[in-house]
Amino acid sequence: MQSKENSGVRIRVRVIPGGAKNQIVGVDQGIYRIKVAAQPVKGKANKTLKEFIARAVGVRKSDVEITAGERSKIKTVLIRGMDSDSVNRLLLNT
Repeated sequence: MQSKENSGVRIRVRVIPGGAKNQIVGVDQGIYRIKVAAQPVKGKANKTLKEFIARAVGVRKSDVEITAGERSKIKTVLIRGMDSDSVNRLLLNT
């Protein structure tokens, strides 16, 4: 699920920690399913998620922010400086 705002795009993400590598494993009902190699300890999985998304869409790490669900498996992530079409295309081709 995505919503566009002046400062960027919000996406919904379901994080699967402890994967062998960081990767998008699918999209289900508008929610990106992303495996991250880090464990959910002391924010490591969140940090890895933000770095992975930033690299995938070509923005700085500071342009990716978890705006909801910091301690949940399902999160809302804001990606600044991008439009929804570009985010979709780049994430689905990762």
